[in-house]
Amino acid sequence: MDITRNQWFMAGLVLLMLGLQLRMVYSYTLTPEFTKILAERSGHPMAAAADSTDTLLGAETKFASKTFQPPEWIGWALLSLGAVLVLHSLAMPRPS
Repeated sequence: MDITRNQWFMAGLVLLMLGLQLRMVYSYTLTPEFTKILAERSGHPMAAAADSTDTLLGAETKFASKTFQPPEWIGWALLSLGAVLVLHSLAMPRPS
């Protein structure tokens, strides 16, 4: 199955919008619940300690919110790739 012109265009628009968002926002603050999920999935020692204290104390340990600051180049890379895909889709022949 080939990728059509409309699919290339849509993928380019999504990457353009994601790149714009990454360029406009300086940092992202994750909720404590999502920080806990990330710690559990990555095998962070804090998550293991929290699990053991949860079972011993029967209480839920609170995680601090985590702030994520993406590098500047990721936004530029997504903007560039999105622009290339949009231009590629416009250069393709129209579907008949």
